Amino acid sequence: MTIFALFFLALVSALIAYVSFLPDDFRIARSTVIDAPPEVIFRHINDFHDWVDWSPWAKLDPNMKTEYGGTPQGYGATYAWSGNKQVGVGKMEIVESRQGERIRIKLDFTKPFKARHDVQFDLKPLGESATEVTWAMSGHHEFVGKAMYRFLNIDKALGGQFDRGLADLKRIVESQPKIAAN
Repeated sequence: MTIFALFFLALVSALIAYVSFLPDDFRIARSTVIDAPPEVIFRHINDFHDWVDWSPWAKLDPNMKTEYGGTPQGYGATYAWSGNKQVGVGKMEIVESRQGERIRIKLDFTKPFKARHDVQFDLKPLGESATEVTWAMSGHHEFVGKAMYRFLNIDKALGGQFDRGLADLKRIVESQPKIAAN
């Protein structure tokens, strides 16, 4: 065996060892502050029909096929999609819906790869009229997923999409007329 082949084998072995020791679990989260009470923001997240207005993935494939099921909104609502290679194929289901506080979603991808992740939106009131909205996704990766997460900077790519979605959600919510408190 040549020195080059031995060096290459050692390099590949080191890379495999490195990826093997990376964490199996991941979490990506982004937050923004929206000038509105949690209940107003909650409506836009708790109803999948409203996602077309602010979801960054809806903009990546305007021809994406969607299907709504389950309850109209909240716990049990489902949303399935099939789109181009940027959005893939998958399904979401709201598994927790606490008015003005939290929405948890089970997210299943089938293409371009199979994966199951948990998505969570937390709404934290800040004073009387503002809310911190946190959009997070967490899950478990196998070897290839760990390598992609580390070397393709998935946190930055997906986090950027979360930032775009939160910015659009903020723009939509803040452009609505404010209702005066009685």
